[in-house]
Amino acid sequence: MSMYFDFENADAFATGAIGRPGERTFYLQVRAEGQTVSVKCEKGQVAALSNYLRDMLADMPDTGPTLDPTSSSLVNPVEQDFVLGSIGLGVDRSNMRMVVQLEEMVFLDEDDDDDDIFNILDDDDDDEASTTVVRVLLTPEQVRAFCDTADLFVSAGRATCKWCSQPVDPAGHACPKFN
Repeated sequence: MSMYFDFENADAFATGAIGRPGERTFYLQVRAEGQTVSVKCEKGQVAALSNYLRDMLADMPDTGPTLDPTSSSLVNPVEQDFVLGSIGLGVDRSNMRMVVQLEEMVFLDEDDDDDDIFNILDDDDDDEASTTVVRVLLTPEQVRAFCDTADLFVSAGRATCKWCSQPVDPAGHACPKFN
C-alpha cells in the first residue's frame, strides 16, 4: 500500500542512532502536524545527506536564529515506518525552504516469473512495488541543526585504524595491512 506524506511546516527533521558503536541502527525522523515518521537508513546515507544539505545551505540566505542541535535528535519511541531507498533534494526559493523527499526502498521478489525488471517497476497496479514517500519543506535553520546533529552521530562511531581506515572494534582489530 502506498502512502504519501507532504509536510509543508515541519516541527523537526531529526537523525540519530540506536545501539552500540558497530551495531548502531540509524534513523531519519520527520515530526510535523502531530505525526512522527521514522525512517531506517544507513550511516553513509545520513553522512551523504548532511554533506549535500550543507552544500545547498551555502546558496541560501541566513534568515533566522540558530536552532539547538538537540531539537534535531530522535524522539522516542522510535518505530520504523520504512527503510530508506532514494533521497531527493531541492529548493523552494519562493518560500526560502529546502525540500527533502525520502522514498521507501523497493524490495523485488527474486522468484518472480517476470524477468523484465522494468515491467515490474512500471506496473502501477502491483501492490508489491508500492512505496511510501515523505516530502518535507525545511527552513535553513532546521537544515543546519540537522546537519550539526548528523555530524555528531556519524563521528561518534568506532575509531578508525590509522593504517587501513577500517573501524576498530573495542575487542581489537586485525588490520589487513599487517597481515
